[in-house]
Amino acid sequence: MKKLILIAAVASLAACNNKAEEAPAAENTAASSAEVAGKSTTPPGLYTVTNDNGPAGTTLINADGTYVDKAPDGTEIKGTITGKNGMDCFDPEGDEGKTCFTLTPPDADGSFKATSTDGKMTVTVTPAKP
Repeated sequence: MKKLILIAAVASLAACNNKAEEAPAAENTAASSAEVAGKSTTPPGLYTVTNDNGPAGTTLINADGTYVDKAPDGTEIKGTITGKNGMDCFDPEGDEGKTCFTLTPPDADGSFKATSTDGKMTVTVTPAKP
């Protein structure tokens, strides 16, 4: 369950990364192209994830379509992230199975909510500050 919660949090963070301040035109083009190609709609970067209980960890989305979720206790989950029907889907290594998340539009600070397709988990994802 901890893996699933962190993955959801990561998905949320990744999907709503607001790097538009740095390069808005390039970011929008990259996200649109990625979705068409079946890649994650979330741009590469580091995100912090929180849920109703507080911090759930961080998610690092890599340009090659891999991700690393890191829980507050240091536990890591690695896998691949892809886009499907406008959602971000996380597929951890091993036999846990893929989990997809719907994403809200980002707020002014770039944060957004990600909700698992079964509705059992919602997290807030925020681009990490350098």
